[in-house]
Amino acid sequence: MTEIILKAGEATLADWRAIYHGASARLDTSTAPAIAASAAAIERILAHGAPVYGINTGFGKLASVRIEAEDLATLQRNIVLSHAAGVGEPMPVPIARLMIALKLASFAHGASGVRPETVAMLEAMLAKGLTPLIPCQGSVGASGDLAPLSHMAAAMIGVGEIYVGGKVLRASDALTSAGLVPLTLGPKEGLALLNGTQFSNANALAGLFETENLFRSALITGALSTEAAKGSDAPFDARIHQLRRHAGQIEVGEALRELMAGSAIRASHLEGDARVQDPYCLRCQPQVMGAALDLLRQAGQTLATEANGVSDNPLIFADTDEALSGGNFHAEPVAFAADMIALAICEIGSIAERRIAMLVDPALSGLPAFLTPHPGLNSGFMIPQVTAAALVSENKQRAYPASVDSIPTSANQEDHVSMAAHGARRLLAMAENARAVIGIEYLAAAQGCDFHAPLTSSTTLESARALLRGVVPTLGEDRHFHPDIAAATALVADGKVAALADLPGIA
Repeated sequence: MTEIILKAGEATLADWRAIYHGASARLDTSTAPAIAASAAAIERILAHGAPVYGINTGFGKLASVRIEAEDLATLQRNIVLSHAAGVGEPMPVPIARLMIALKLASFAHGASGVRPETVAMLEAMLAKGLTPLIPCQGSVGASGDLAPLSHMAAAMIGVGEIYVGGKVLRASDALTSAGLVPLTLGPKEGLALLNGTQFSNANALAGLFETENLFRSALITGALSTEAAKGSDAPFDARIHQLRRHAGQIEVGEALRELMAGSAIRASHLEGDARVQDPYCLRCQPQVMGAALDLLRQAGQTLATEANGVSDNPLIFADTDEALSGGNFHAEPVAFAADMIALAICEIGSIAERRIAMLVDPALSGLPAFLTPHPGLNSGFMIPQVTAAALVSENKQRAYPASVDSIPTSANQEDHVSMAAHGARRLLAMAENARAVIGIEYLAAAQGCDFHAPLTSSTTLESARALLRGVVPTLGEDRHFHPDIAAATALVADGKVAALADLPGIA
């Protein structure tokens, strides 16, 4: 198993992508002094006797309630148990592991007051494949992702359930089987574990990585659709995009030019083509997909910054023995980034569906109706286009910004929240919908190009057709369509389509 070594504030998107795809993670040894100093500061702060939120007081609206020294351990255990109130389906294991790694990265700064043994427990859980079962719903994305992170913390103290090797075990049994002893939380540690944006950020990062693959796949299927419709590559001319200056647009235009380079299909209608301009779904691919790329990159920068920072409260400053209460747990940056990713997913699928609709319409594409050799007796791609339209419409509904909503919580002490958690959590489902749209376009574009035989496309696009034809034959007469869509979509989901060319991405 690959292991990512996390230094304080230095992890890259590539590191988080690797962890999402199965790598383990642990902190660099250089982080140990700051972590130890922070834990020692907690002891000195307690010795001063002054009330400090979350260390010797209650939580939220109960912050004015002073907790006596003999009850401090109970206080930290109670906050974990009482806040582990999530509902819904379990968090996917890859995202839960990413969340644990993000929590480690936050602790690396030595600003949370946790002990080295608490950090070691998180590292051991990643290394030994122990993933807490964490319900997906229950966070409003402020005061930290309290409910989901509490379920993570509960597993560390032997409460709840843990995935091990594909099985669900009682947390205490899972820890014992791995040679680990459940933690007894020290002052501030329960709060430190459940305070933060790691649930929201893990889900947003997973959505970002899935969308990057979706984006690259859509560049290839978009170019293949252009070929199927005998569209022009003139709109991809570099001079057009240099004049507008948007980096994403420039890169997408270049990518589309390279994808079509050397195509005999394109060469066949360079002259004598009565069409002056193609429909927007072909002609404006650099503008739409380029804007999506710029947006995804901006979201990626925000999420990377969040991943490298500290979203705990209060924050411990060991050099002055201060515990400062602030609002770093408020996930507004993550909420905005998630909303941006949702918009990009929506538009990638939307313009792809328009290309499918164009290809099945003989008035626009010049191809047989619904891409079948015998329309009438056969319906061909009639209903796959309807399916794509349904998926795009569903994504439009899901793309409504989560960040503009807020519901006061904790007796109005926490009176403005980000809703980043479900804003980020919806992204995987949206990406799955859009992948199916791209899978349908892949089928339709390859079918359209089949009608141009013996003319062929570029080397890369012919490789894309060959990849598809290895699992899905050309559609002659109508057949059960679902397996074809599933096979094409799987090629997109597995990254095999995107891997056919060196295409722009988020980082």
